[in-house]
Amino acid sequence: MTAITTAMVLAAGLGKRMRPLTDRIPKPMVEVNGRPLVDHVLDRLAAAGVTKAVVNLHWHADVLERHLAGRKNPRIVFSDERGELLETGGGIRKALPELGTEPFFVVNADTIWIEGIRPNLATLARKFDARRMDFLLLLAPAATSIGYEGRGDFLMDGESRLTPRPEREMAPFVYAGAAVVAPDVFAQTPEGSFSLSRLFVRAAEAGRLFGERMEGVWMHVGTPEAIDEAEDAIARSKD
Repeated sequence: MTAITTAMVLAAGLGKRMRPLTDRIPKPMVEVNGRPLVDHVLDRLAAAGVTKAVVNLHWHADVLERHLAGRKNPRIVFSDERGELLETGGGIRKALPELGTEPFFVVNADTIWIEGIRPNLATLARKFDARRMDFLLLLAPAATSIGYEGRGDFLMDGESRLTPRPEREMAPFVYAGAAVVAPDVFAQTPEGSFSLSRLFVRAAEAGRLFGERMEGVWMHVGTPEAIDEAEDAIARSKD
């Protein structure tokens, strides 16, 4: 397929679990290893060939807007949700006019990982096939991810199709906060607030939700305490 040059960066969340750090700044502005999380994300996107990133704004929107205003690579376009928080799915739907008609990346502005041998976003772009897939999700092993203590998100079969974790069970893979999607997936979605996970379930039921196991190590930076764990992991990766 052709290269993916556009991304949606989901940056409008409230960051409640990261308080008190997020009392005055949005979570994507929390620093890990000396840089805001959102800059780690945008650097990954730039390295993958993305030239335009649509960033949605809500919580402490002015702080994030000022920080990114001078960024040239990728070029930043803001999708303003100050008036109403639209969640992950609704935020993407609102931004569709800026995202275009070709497949694009969706990346959480607070996700962070240590790359392996092959860059993960480039692998997602290369393997996405809109004829078979609604979504291709980047997945991390739940057992070895830094700072993650949940029950996992997905089961994956031999063809990389995904099934959401059944209630009260464990699943080996966790969504690492990055994916590729084609815009027509949002054609039948409602206006207003809704979660992207609703579309994951719908795609899984149709056999069109796929996953790619990431190379490297994903770090779940969900609380202030998790920052130290992430920074220690980054330091060890450089030894």
